[in-house]
Amino acid sequence: MLVVKNVTKKYGKIKANDNISFTVSDGEIAVLLGPNGAGKSTIIKCISGLLRFEGEIKLNGYANKTLEAKRLLGYVPEMPAVYDMLTVREHLEFMLRSYKIKDDGYADSLLERFELFDKKDKLGKELSKGMQQKLSICCALVHKPRVVIFDEPMVGLDPHAIKELKEVFRKLKNDGASVLISTHMLDSVESCWDKAYIMKGGCFCAQTTPDAENGKTLEELFFEITEGGRE
Repeated sequence: MLVVKNVTKKYGKIKANDNISFTVSDGEIAVLLGPNGAGKSTIIKCISGLLRFEGEIKLNGYANKTLEAKRLLGYVPEMPAVYDMLTVREHLEFMLRSYKIKDDGYADSLLERFELFDKKDKLGKELSKGMQQKLSICCALVHKPRVVIFDEPMVGLDPHAIKELKEVFRKLKNDGASVLISTHMLDSVESCWDKAYIMKGGCFCAQTTPDAENGKTLEELFFEITEGGRE
């Protein structure tokens, strides 16, 4: 479970996140929506331990910056950051060794799923942006995290990779993981979301579930709230 409680992040006098609280339960997929500059990436970086903040963030009961919490977390950043001089396979080996996990074949299955297995000996600097994004996803998942954060994960992906990533979302949910997805590609999560948190100006302007929206699509809901003035 992911619990965010009263989190505020300031840059000088500007509040990028203003007293934000929400939860993502086990086996639940939450989507984080909002226009550019709403504060989505800031709260994700706070959860991932990359920014200092006021408030409290816990993963399965552990404060987010503890080693216990970091072992539970998988994070796919908005911009893939791979090592130029490591091969695709070495990236996953590095992650497994960092978490002190033995390779049970899952790493290769991820590479197969995202059509990277035949690229396993390519260096990071030789990969296209789309391949780097797929590698970033594999690195985030290889240690089988219980809380997984995706920040614009579809950017740069080809249709096959998008299809496979949707399957990954469903599998994580079925396996009881807590999943938070920030995306502008609303149709990519239309069939699998359990909660939607919509941000504007550093705050949540709406929180909802599919059952509460009488069949409205995420796109309809998003524009109704962000442009129609709904509270």
